[in-house]
Amino acid sequence: MPILLFLIDTSASMNQRTDLGTSYLDIAKGAVELFLKLRARDPASRGDRYMLVTYDEPPYCIKAGWKENHATFMSELKNLQASGLTTLGQALRSSFDLLNLNRLISGIDNYGQGRNPFFLEPSILITITDGNKLTSTAGVQEELHLPLNSPLPGSELTKEPFRWDQRLFALVLRLPGLASTEPEQLGSVPIDESAIAQMCEVTGGRSYCVRTQRMLNQCLESLVQKVQSGVVINFEKTGPDPLPIGEDVLMDSSRPSNSFAAQPWHSCHKLIYVRPNSKTGVPVGHWPIPESFWPDQNLPSLPPRTSHPVVKFSCVDCEPMVIDKLPFDKYELEPSPLTQYILERKSPHTCWQVFVTSSAKYNDLGYPFGYLKASMTLTCVNLFVMPYNYPVLLPLLDDLFKVHKLKPNLKWRQAFDSYLKTLPPYYLLPLKKALRMMGAPNLISDNLDCGLSYSVISYLKKLSQQTKLESERILASVGKKPPQEIGIKVKNHSGGGVSLTHSKNFRKLLKEIIGETSLRLTELNTKEFAGFQVGLLNKDLKPQTYRNAYDISRRDLLDQLTRMRSNLLKTHKFIVGQDEDSLHSVPVAQMGNYQEYLKTLASPLREIDPDQPKRQHTFGNPFKQDKKGMMIDEADEFVAGPQNKVKRPGEPNSPLSSKRRRSMSLLSRKPQTPPTMLLSLTMSMRRRWKMLKSLLMACYQNPLHQSL
Repeated sequence: MPILLFLIDTSASMNQRTDLGTSYLDIAKGAVELFLKLRARDPASRGDRYMLVTYDEPPYCIKAGWKENHATFMSELKNLQASGLTTLGQALRSSFDLLNLNRLISGIDNYGQGRNPFFLEPSILITITDGNKLTSTAGVQEELHLPLNSPLPGSELTKEPFRWDQRLFALVLRLPGLASTEPEQLGSVPIDESAIAQMCEVTGGRSYCVRTQRMLNQCLESLVQKVQSGVVINFEKTGPDPLPIGEDVLMDSSRPSNSFAAQPWHSCHKLIYVRPNSKTGVPVGHWPIPESFWPDQNLPSLPPRTSHPVVKFSCVDCEPMVIDKLPFDKYELEPSPLTQYILERKSPHTCWQVFVTSSAKYNDLGYPFGYLKASMTLTCVNLFVMPYNYPVLLPLLDDLFKVHKLKPNLKWRQAFDSYLKTLPPYYLLPLKKALRMMGAPNLISDNLDCGLSYSVISYLKKLSQQTKLESERILASVGKKPPQEIGIKVKNHSGGGVSLTHSKNFRKLLKEIIGETSLRLTELNTKEFAGFQVGLLNKDLKPQTYRNAYDISRRDLLDQLTRMRSNLLKTHKFIVGQDEDSLHSVPVAQMGNYQEYLKTLASPLREIDPDQPKRQHTFGNPFKQDKKGMMIDEADEFVAGPQNKVKRPGEPNSPLSSKRRRSMSLLSRKPQTPPTMLLSLTMSMRRRWKMLKSLLMACYQNPLHQSL
């Protein structure tokens, strides 16, 4: 899972404009976004982790670290502002400390136990800067200095602040401010001659001198190809140069030796690719690269190691040794003058052995732990990592399986025991695992000794616990803003202010203002000295545009004049200092704060008649009344008896005769609610109309009335 850390220069010089009208900081932001788009084309980018660091003071320089997601990374990138110093050394130290935060906790460095190339966190640091002078609070620096005092526990175990799987690349912006009339030259991007160039070479990276936008795009495409899983190793030649192919030793005795002539391939500082497993996606290995010291239980502490191991290679041609079922590790070398020289020899059947100085107990050069060999197709050079002192071990194992049939005799036992004495103690555990895989599990006893003293082991455990606490502290500080600077301002009657923090002779200035020979800041009386005030120099304070004309930006001058004219002429009914725009300009965080708005409202008025009872019906018809109080009209009223005999309501045996009430006039009735009164009037008119209709029909059917 590669880690991509972007170190963005946020010094004030990044505000300079290019010929396109954009600032260097805008170009840096666009370069990061373009890099992410190019990287997203690779399916392996799904496991990438992105971090963002600036030139601010630590730990506030970390904008996106281990716990922040991609959305937070993009948000912090867009909000970057250039308003600081060019503290490149401190920013690099903070970046490396952020990457090394969890290494002691996970034990990935494996101090004192050999270097495992397959235990790695491949990290790419991409810094984008303008390459100007390095400035700090102490002055201008000509050279790049990385602070040695790191807050991270265990940093003294490594001489350099970086590790062998961390590489630094720099994009130094040299874009002109005016459009150039010269034709653009195509080709490779040159290395920038700035203070950061040498630092990039030390870590295994390089710097790019970017002069045009096209060169910037070319550099970003190259950086995408640099995102590889691997570790950086220093390969150095030991002994004489090899003989040319096909030349005899006797014939070459008269030829002068060129072993002392420095060649580019004699010393190379390059990467070896550690490919992840196709099934698990995690690199798998078996053998470590030995340490440059012999681990002894009498050592009170571990000697500090270099970030990149120094591997010596001998140019004596040897035959590659491999036996069945014995595991080995194979790593491809990055193209370099060394790989080019080996491939030009066109000898894929020979190899050069590799050593680590002082890795053995009684041998200064140490015993070989592997070899360099060209591939059979002569397309690349591979580093084969074998068991330590493999030329002695492999014949013994071959005899064990083919001659002794896993039943060794006493002579073989003695030879194997003498080999184990030359083996560093941290090789015992991987060797026992390899023998178990081969089918010989009982050759090494279970009482394994790692070779480290008890004090060293307890010290490493203590460092792991301290690193865990420091990691939690640093991660908790990510996203926080630096504390406010407290300064002292002296205000005059016109409303302007002079900051005393910019005065060199602070106490002398206070003496001239107040007129006292001795002064203590804690004993100042603000009532006695009305012109003296302690204020906060906070950039986030809203500018007082109606009180100080210098707080008005240039682009807002016309709008501000319009607002001030309206306040002066009182064309709007607003309070002085406010206008319609300011009333409706509310921050997003306060738009939903209705509680503060409700507090400003006046208290509601009391009820007109508080003694009036509340209505009982809270659902249904609120005007519904009791049926007992309703008036019943006597017209067309009838009741059906149990014998289906219609009885008139006026008869004495009628059940409703005693309860019937005579219809009252409309004026004498009690006031009713409007819907009930309308219903009663409608029923009464309908009954009277029926009675009138029946009388007219009777008159029409009577012959006497017809004759009339």
